[in-house]
Order: sequence, then structure tokens, then C-alpha cells
Amino acid sequence: MARFSYNRQVLPSGMVVLSEQMPAVKSVSIGVWVKVGSRDEASDVAGISHFIEHMLFKGTERRSAQEIARAIDAIGGTHDASTSREGTCFFAKVLGEHLPLGIDILADTFLHSRLDPKDIEREQQVVLQEIKMVEDTPDDLVHDLFAEAIWGDHPVARPILGRKETVCLITQDDIRRHMGRFYRPDRTVIAAAGDLDHEQLVDLVARAFDGFEGRTVHADPPPPSSSAAVRVEERDTAQLHLCLGMDALPYAHHDRYALYLLNAMLGGSMSSRLFQEIREKRGLAYSIYSYQAAYRDCGLLVIYAGTSPESSGQVVDLIRAECARMRNQPVDPSGLQQAKDQLKGNLLLGLEGTSSRMTRLAKSEIYFDRTYDLDEIIAGIDAVSTDQFESLTRRLLRDESFAITSIGPVPQAALLS
Repeated sequence: MARFSYNRQVLPSGMVVLSEQMPAVKSVSIGVWVKVGSRDEASDVAGISHFIEHMLFKGTERRSAQEIARAIDAIGGTHDASTSREGTCFFAKVLGEHLPLGIDILADTFLHSRLDPKDIEREQQVVLQEIKMVEDTPDDLVHDLFAEAIWGDHPVARPILGRKETVCLITQDDIRRHMGRFYRPDRTVIAAAGDLDHEQLVDLVARAFDGFEGRTVHADPPPPSSSAAVRVEERDTAQLHLCLGMDALPYAHHDRYALYLLNAMLGGSMSSRLFQEIREKRGLAYSIYSYQAAYRDCGLLVIYAGTSPESSGQVVDLIRAECARMRNQPVDPSGLQQAKDQLKGNLLLGLEGTSSRMTRLAKSEIYFDRTYDLDEIIAGIDAVSTDQFESLTRRLLRDESFAITSIGPVPQAALLS
């Protein structure tokens, strides 16, 4: 199988520039990735990383917010951003011929945003509405509550959006202080994939980011400790929204491929055990799935279910029973191979677009300091043995390690009875 063709260059400032040329496409996706997220925030400015994401669209010294939007719209491109617990990304997708403009706009917003106090005040109201929207969406909110339940007061457990009482107090000085501390070249990765030339990309980035200097002085906090906590928020909802899960693996752990397979078999697809048992066989839930969330020093394996209040105890019992079967019974080699084929197919299908390939480049650099090509990833999936898989399930799916969070009209005693 063909290997990925990628290029990597470190600029004198310490910023990394990555690219993958895709000759068959006309577009290029460019991302400016900063290694700072909600886990890096002080408690009194919780939510500031996400708030900065919003503010960098509000105009620069050269362009108003409307001029930025018009410049991207005029060439049929897109421009957006996202924040996670450990990173912030500003990205654009344009035709290859418009790569210089895409880089210029990304650098302009990244380096020269005005951060006008009036814009800050207005955007605080926008983010407060975003927080309220999540609070009114229990199938979203329950995941934030789960992280808080299992990891307690550790910064990695905080909601990415922050809290109303902190967001409304963020000032221009807070933003400049946070950006001055974390928006540094040695924490920044530029990744691009699509219709591009690497040498041109490096030249454009070097010129657009000229003057972006400095080194980070920041000590990462220790990893979180977990607890098998139970957190129940009683609400008058039609469904009970439930998360059940446990500590899992960090992003770069050597057993990560076995975890991908465990998640796929447990609840990661329509043919998974939980989907078939709880939805298809018993009709107890419309939405039932599992996922793994991985960070630099910790991770989670989480099962979500939305079910009727009267079925909640049965669903919890069925989830526990299915996890116990996976923990105690030998894995069927044909089932393990099916999960491997599913992962490899998902991997290949997910890499057909420039945005997904750009993201793969950046995350590989951020978490591994290198890029894994397709052959290596597929070899890692294929190399998982039944012994490795069974060892991981015994280690993770222990009944005493389960944490539970729910939102809905079911008290804790009834949920766990």
C-alpha cells in the first residue's frame, strides 16, 4: 500500500510546518494549531481558550470582521476554528490557487486581532448563549458532567466553553496575558493538505508569521486521578441521558490500537455489542454508543445511552453485563478481525478529504512529534493479538472502575438499584 507523502520543516522560530500534497484535488486545507486548551486555563478565566477562538474572528488591524468574511466568501472558501481540552485550531479551506490569501488571512487574525473591548463585551453574550444551549441539551451536557465526575477538580475535567461566572468577567488584559503565555511558535503547528507546493507553503508561512517569536515557559499540570463516582442531576426530561465509563489510555499509549478495537466492538458501530443488544434486540434506546477520548496523559472510554426513565436500571445492568462478558470471555478471533477490517476501512474512507488529512498531520505532530504513514497505522491495527486485546479488556472493564453520570427524572437510588 502506498505511503503518505508528507513534508516537515521547523522554522527558526520553532514553529513546525507540515504538508501533504494531494495531486488529484483542487482544494487545500490549512490549519494553525496551538497547543493550548481548556486544561491549560487558570480557574478564574475558565473558558478563555474557547473565547479567544471567537475573538480572533472579530477584526484585525488591517481587516474588519466583515472584510474577513467577504474575502473568504469571494473565493468560495471556508474559515472556522475549534477548541478542545488540549488544543485550539484556526483553519481555512480554499482552492489551491488561493493558498496565499488563505495563509495571509489566518496569520492576520492569529497575530493582529484588535480584541476591541466592545467586541469582547458583545461576544461574551454570544458565548453565554452557547453555554445555555449546552445546558438545555442534556445529551451534550452529560458528557461534560461525566468528565467532572471521574476527574474531579482537575483542569482537564473543566467544560471547554467555561462557566457563565468566569466567561462574563474575561477582559482584554486576560486575553493578551493568556495569548502571550501560550500563543508561542514552539507551541504552534501549521499543517496543510491538498493542492499545494511545500516550498511555497513554507515561504508563505515564514513571511506571514515574520516577527512571531518567543518561547513558552509553562509546566504542564500532573495527570488527573480518577474515581468511580456517581453523579445524578435530576431534571424533568422525557428521557434519561446516561454516561457510564472508566479511565482509559493516553493518546500515544502503545496499547492504543487495541483500545480502538475494543471501542469498535463494544459500542462504536451499528454492529457493536451494545447497539445490537440494547437497541436492536430489546428496543430500549435510540442512541447507544461508546467512544474513547484520549489526551496527552490520560483518557476515557465512555458509553452513552438515552433511554426511557423506567428502563434506565435495565440499561445500566445490560451495559455492565456486556462489559463483563468482554472482560471474562475469550475474544472470538473472527470478531476481532471484523473490527480490524472496520477500523482500516474507516481510516481509508476518512482520509479522502483535505481537511481530515490536514488534521491527521497536525495531531500526529502534536502527540507523537512525527507523522505516521498509512502502512504504519494499518500494521499497528493488524498487529493487535488476542492476548493483547484480552489483557486490555481485563485491565479497563473492571466493574469497580465504572463512573456513572445521568441527567433526567431518575434519582440515584433508582438508577443503581
